[in-house]
Amino acid sequence: MPMEHRLIETNFTNEDKAIEGSLRPSSLSEYIGQEKIKDAVSISIEAALKRGEPLDHVLLYGPPGLGKTTLSCIIANEMGVGIRITSGPAIEKPGEMAAILNGLKEGDVLFIDEIHRLNKQVEEVLYPAMEDFAIDILIGKGQAAKSIRLDLPHFTLIGATTRAGLLSAPLRDRFGMIYRLEYYNQAELKTIIQKSADILQVKVDEEGAAEMAKRSRGTPRLANRMLKRVRDFAEVRYNGIITKEVAMTALNMMEVDEMGLDRSDKNFLLNLIGKFSGGPAGLDTLAAASGEDAGTLEEVIEPYLLQNGFINRTPRGRVATPLAYRHLGLEIPEDAGL
Repeated sequence: MPMEHRLIETNFTNEDKAIEGSLRPSSLSEYIGQEKIKDAVSISIEAALKRGEPLDHVLLYGPPGLGKTTLSCIIANEMGVGIRITSGPAIEKPGEMAAILNGLKEGDVLFIDEIHRLNKQVEEVLYPAMEDFAIDILIGKGQAAKSIRLDLPHFTLIGATTRAGLLSAPLRDRFGMIYRLEYYNQAELKTIIQKSADILQVKVDEEGAAEMAKRSRGTPRLANRMLKRVRDFAEVRYNGIITKEVAMTALNMMEVDEMGLDRSDKNFLLNLIGKFSGGPAGLDTLAAASGEDAGTLEEVIEPYLLQNGFINRTPRGRVATPLAYRHLGLEIPEDAGL
């Protein structure tokens, strides 16, 4: 069976599109978390403004939902320039990339999400554009063909990716600043939820915000999505105020537990433990047992379980750890996690 829509899905959805715009901060001072990146970017922006130059090209990478697009918009806003937003899969031909680049104004930011998914021919258009602010255009065909160089306005390319390892070395080396966005701690997520609640005019107390933060898997996108869902629950079933009890009841009903695991995560662990004695089990074997695509398990389910110590990835396959057994209320075998 294909995976059902998950509340804790970190990829951008239409639901997120409806709420993130209004909740998105517009300056570095409003942006919560990622303090080291903020400090470095702030210094670079101030230096670029003093010199009257565009900011150097920036690569942002890390798990989805941590604010790469938001930070890119903030950079453009702080620089006082426009921003053009597109994505790697949306640009299919070199001519489309050339048209986008030629349409930029001096100093503009070009933001390319999922930049690792640019095809090779399109990517090669970026090389001279990033280094020399020019593109080479071929006119004519056959022996009559000739190449002319078209100058571009000076611009800043901001690339975002969840798979930095898939970027080609020539493209990666052309970025002057490369930053990895980290997962947020619960205190930062609690602050984000409280600020979002103020914007959405939702009443949430300290403990209610903390409970949602605890289950948000370190991801602001999930925190805001949970706030919206719990708000609906509070308005229909309670008096509209999100307390700890309301948050716990609502999220338990949505099958998101106190560690941020949902039914799909637990099914993965239960299959690994129940059908394969805790492992080791290969990814394809687990996919067949659960009826899921192997790529979905690897890219959607496994990262959070690995990061939080529920499973180990060994040369022989996936292995459930003692934490997984404890969390599911199961007896821990002596060789768990090995």
